Amino acid sequence: MHKLLLAAAAMMLTGNAIAAEMASPDEAKAMSQKAQAAVNAMGSEQAFAAFAAADGGFQDRDLYVFCMDMDGVMLSHAIKPELVGKNLLDFDKYGDTLFKNMIAVASSTGEGWVDYNWPYPGTEEIREKTSYVMTNEQSFFCGVGAYK
Repeated sequence: MHKLLLAAAAMMLTGNAIAAEMASPDEAKAMSQKAQAAVNAMGSEQAFAAFAAADGGFQDRDLYVFCMDMDGVMLSHAIKPELVGKNLLDFDKYGDTLFKNMIAVASSTGEGWVDYNWPYPGTEEIREKTSYVMTNEQSFFCGVGAYK
């Protein structure tokens, strides 16, 4: 019984440690604002390089920048560069058309939150996530997401 309690306590502490390492939605919004400023100041090519660089200031814990055009083509993805150039408009693997929703927000208000479901890092568990998307002077949008 004692070993079982220790194992349960260790699992709870590990879960809390992982949660503590995850960024907040406010931090995601701040990075999205920083990404918009970078695109506007440097242009897309230099900004995309900064987003992809581990030391570029645009990757922090589970936060990273992705950018997409208004047709659903991924322009930049810091964590999965293999998605660049792919049209993800109809992507619906986890029960929602998140990229269509992001385009709708970016097209209508220029910025805002988009909620969707996404696998939690290191697990198969699907969790609620939210991304703050913002358009820029180059007429595409970038976003940064955080788990709720």
